[in-house]
Amino acid sequence: MKVALLTPGPVSDAGWSAMAYDGLQAIKTDLGAEVSNQEALDAKIPDAMRSYAQDGFKLIIGHGFEYNEPAVEIAADYPETFFVSSSGSETAPNVGVIRFYLEQGFYVAGAAAALSSKTGKLAMIGGPDVPSIRSTFKAFKAGAEAARPGVEVIEVFTGDGQDVAKAKQAALTAIGQGADFLIHQANAAAQGVFDAAKEKGVSAFGANLNQNDNASGSVVGSAIIEAKPAFLSLAKRVQEGSYKGEVSLFGMKDGAIKMVWNEALADRITPDAKAKAEALIAEIEAGTLEVPKDEF
Repeated sequence: MKVALLTPGPVSDAGWSAMAYDGLQAIKTDLGAEVSNQEALDAKIPDAMRSYAQDGFKLIIGHGFEYNEPAVEIAADYPETFFVSSSGSETAPNVGVIRFYLEQGFYVAGAAAALSSKTGKLAMIGGPDVPSIRSTFKAFKAGAEAARPGVEVIEVFTGDGQDVAKAKQAALTAIGQGADFLIHQANAAAQGVFDAAKEKGVSAFGANLNQNDNASGSVVGSAIIEAKPAFLSLAKRVQEGSYKGEVSLFGMKDGAIKMVWNEALADRITPDAKAKAEALIAEIEAGTLEVPKDEF
């Protein structure tokens, strides 16, 4: 069993790519699989996929929306290899999608931010402008507006998930417009968001991985993905020969999405906001609240 992971950034980013790498290591440890990973974007994606398939890798995971379309294009040439992307909607007999319902965590964060904000203004800082990130931002905004009608939510995309300076400048601009709570989908560039929050004395939310211990001391909580259960389930099914191309959704009720609070900064989230957030989590887990998400 050989499993490869393609990521849009370094697995040391303490966020999106690192979370997937944790899942890959679980496959190695629990299944005894041979694993490999590399960064691949744009034109490098199909080349990396072909190379791994030719080397006998049974499962190739592309960690992001951008890997879905190349997988479909290449999969027909390698029917014995399974290609699975984290986001997307296109499938084939040997192409599937794992979709993490991160919108649920962002919705809760939006409500907590809106109710704790002193200015009534929040900001979302994104790197690449892709459908999966837009969907989480829409959920954050929806949660904020449901909790506090009239709240203003600023949205900015830098176009780059690695450029820390661009993310910091985008965050500083939003803070200058009054935002006192920030959330990101900026991969490694998230550090720029956290640095801006520290510099201006405002609060930020982490995303994808638990970023509460970031050295900036500005992260009040993190909307996280637990990739290990989903990655292990996928790899076991591929190993057993039972996996078929499909879209699999993993959310709070599956233990795949969580909101983790930073107790060291508990005073930045008001008691009412914390109580509302916990109530929303209970509703989501019970299935009585359906958080909006785009289909793509």
